[in-house]
Amino acid sequence: MSGSNAFRLDDQVALITGGGTGLGFGIARAMIDAGASVVITGRRESVLQEAAARLGERASFVVADVTGSGAAREVVDYVLNRHRTLSILVNNAGVHLKKNIEETAEDEFAAVMNTHVNASFRLSQEAVPVMRRHGFGHILFIASLTCFIGIPKTIAYSAAKSAHTGLVRSMAVELGPQHIRVNAIAPGWIQSDMLNQSLDADPERKQRVVSRIPGGEFGAPADIGYAAVYLSSPAARYVNGVVLPVDGGALISL
Repeated sequence: MSGSNAFRLDDQVALITGGGTGLGFGIARAMIDAGASVVITGRRESVLQEAAARLGERASFVVADVTGSGAAREVVDYVLNRHRTLSILVNNAGVHLKKNIEETAEDEFAAVMNTHVNASFRLSQEAVPVMRRHGFGHILFIASLTCFIGIPKTIAYSAAKSAHTGLVRSMAVELGPQHIRVNAIAPGWIQSDMLNQSLDADPERKQRVVSRIPGGEFGAPADIGYAAVYLSSPAARYVNGVVLPVDGGALISL
């Protein structure tokens, strides 16, 4: 490894759940720019088709609801049939539920956990044997600042994202001897349709949020993408079991 290729992902294959929009698309774009081939998943074929076209010839997609029974194996099989290997798994697919503990129904709580935790667990379980056979791999979870701080009306989401930290640490210890690293990114306030819908109707809240960020601005999906490339690259070969905040310093200023 030299400085010129330390941050490259040439000849690597990445599977990114929820890769058609938002952070997932930003990660896919950055990984392709770094040399990887990418498979994105999601539930809406038209969205994935458009995203893959924008990403170029090293991108493909598979329509899948990763919470479904057997979906994890089907998705990994698709990747193997197309590329014969899988070196990077990005567990990004997620849903958000803005309710407090009394308002949250048990089935709503279970649905959030199933998307963030159960689906990520099953996909990781399918990916590990493939990575082991090829001698290396990187599993990346997209966590949240709610892993570190309490935010009202995020009961289910916070519980799910906090579960990621336990998975990351346990898997990193278990899989490290097999040259499979496991890390997470905890994004801060990143420009997205979801964030805009939440804040555009409440200018005062938007200003309060921005004022908590030392740089005074929201991040971009590309910021998460660049962090994902770093953590998946040879440059991060000695980085394992880490939950990396990418938040413009918001966490230390709250």
